[in-house]
Amino acid sequence: MASTDFLVADDPQATPIIALTRDAYDAWLQSQPAARRTWIGACGFRTQPGSFCLLPGEGGKLEEVLLLIDAGEPIWSFAGLPTALPPGVYRLDQGMRPAAASRAALGWCLGSYAFTRYKENARAPARLVWPKSADEGQVIHTAEAIALVRDLINTPANDLGPAQLAEAARSLAKRHRAKYTVIAGDALLKRNYPAVHAVGRASSEDPRLIDLRWGSRGPKVTLVGKGVCFDSGGLDLKPASGMKLMKKDMGGAAHVLGLASLIMAEQLPLRLRVLIPAVENAVSGNAFRPLDVLQTRKGLTVEVGNTDAEGRLVLCDALTEADSEQPDLLIDFATLTGAARVALGPELPAFFCNDDKLAGAILRQASVEGDPVWRLPLHKPYRSGLDSKVADLNNISGSPYAGAIVAALFLENFVSPSTRWAHFDIMAWNVAARPGRPEGGEAMGLRAVYAAIVELTRRGPAKKA
Repeated sequence: MASTDFLVADDPQATPIIALTRDAYDAWLQSQPAARRTWIGACGFRTQPGSFCLLPGEGGKLEEVLLLIDAGEPIWSFAGLPTALPPGVYRLDQGMRPAAASRAALGWCLGSYAFTRYKENARAPARLVWPKSADEGQVIHTAEAIALVRDLINTPANDLGPAQLAEAARSLAKRHRAKYTVIAGDALLKRNYPAVHAVGRASSEDPRLIDLRWGSRGPKVTLVGKGVCFDSGGLDLKPASGMKLMKKDMGGAAHVLGLASLIMAEQLPLRLRVLIPAVENAVSGNAFRPLDVLQTRKGLTVEVGNTDAEGRLVLCDALTEADSEQPDLLIDFATLTGAARVALGPELPAFFCNDDKLAGAILRQASVEGDPVWRLPLHKPYRSGLDSKVADLNNISGSPYAGAIVAALFLENFVSPSTRWAHFDIMAWNVAARPGRPEGGEAMGLRAVYAAIVELTRRGPAKKA
């Protein structure tokens, strides 16, 4: 559902929201009438970010809302209000600085999001008057990008297979007048995408390579997203508990489409390409098997140590194609390993990068945007775990350790050392609801990466040192 619908034009009857940091709260409280201080105390108001208190006026009508915000993460301080406040229209102090106003508005949008394809909301969220200094365009574009990511991930595999994912990309391309092509089925073999074909051939839905291009000037930025629309594990079948959430295994594809949506809507001066290998890892008589040796677009052969490590197999062909154009930035997103979740938990995306300048920009913007990510190392000694006796490399290591690093090292084989590359290993799912982040599909690292792209591309094309 479009969460931007709940930001509205000025309404003189809107209820004011008093947004205060913890440092400003005590002085404000002392300036209030004794009756109001008593009321706030009786309500058990907690001085924690996101806490709010309804303040009555004459006749017991709602007069104002007191909100405590975290100055470092204001987005999430506002995000709990749309579904917690009584229905109505609210407004913020119009003297807010532009960045703060935009973050407050974005928080309201994200807190208003709901996945309503199959079930309507019990009640509509409260509405907010646009803060005057907010960048309405960027707030709308960011909220729409995140909603796109969430909607795609939340849609079950019976309604979002490779064909429907391709249609979502086609629709996005049409909206922004981007070029769109798709290679499907046995045409993947003719066009030399053998690993994508091998992983997806067992499904009743043809595997696909989705290709979107936009922009004619500026640095080349290429995004690659893992589009495994459902992952049974293949012949190395997952247990039921491990298969339950595998509709989200196309979360990487959702992220690059959301990021592309934001880039195109904001008209960034760059040449964008998006590549998505879209498959279902299914089980049938022609499924690829353990110890099969697969060909790849790069010419490297890969022994299949485990059919449930299929994401890196479809990505390797897409990364080879992406790298062939020598982009200024190459970034991939994938729900790749459980090992990254063991290391960092479900809320903190891991990323790997072969260029300190690119990594620094991502980490810097993650801090500014309140969109956390964590860099893990491309530790070269672990590369030997991918050695195979019969092929150029194996798709897994024989060791149970450092699974996320080993997966990243596998992908690194398909990226030139001179290409500035970052790989994100994400959960793409909220395991529990938090303000503005409902349980279900989630965009992780998207705002940080977008801001890093803006920072780096403003300086013009630059190759990796």
